[in-house]
Amino acid sequence: KRRRGKTNRRNYLLYGAECWPTKRRHVQQLSVAEMQMLRWFCGHTRRDRVRNEVIRDRVGVAPIEERLTQHRLRWFGHVQRRPPEAPVRNGILELVDNVKRGRGRPKLMWDESVKRDLKDWNISKEIALDRSAWRLAINVPEP
Repeated sequence: KRRRGKTNRRNYLLYGAECWPTKRRHVQQLSVAEMQMLRWFCGHTRRDRVRNEVIRDRVGVAPIEERLTQHRLRWFGHVQRRPPEAPVRNGILELVDNVKRGRGRPKLMWDESVKRDLKDWNISKEIALDRSAWRLAINVPEP
């Protein structure tokens, strides 16, 4: 019963997260919202001055940033295993070179955030073709 409540709240926060090109600001907002929920779940307030790590250990959840990355990489593996002619593969992984982008800093794109995740986790994208190995590589264990 306790497990179900914990995962439902996290699912609300991470709905559709596999498609977001997340910036640091987004991750910070998600972690703040998650910690508010976990504190409420434990019956603590910010005035109690209980550290986030203590609350995470008590409830038994991994940081939401790692789960967000796991969701994105899981979707990436799914897309990689699709045939090359699949519409999802053409729309996400095949970029058109002749598109003129606007002035200023370019917007963060989904594939750039996936490349960053693969580099941070030290995973090769060729592993995605083997589903069981990919699931082991991107697994985030709950404490």
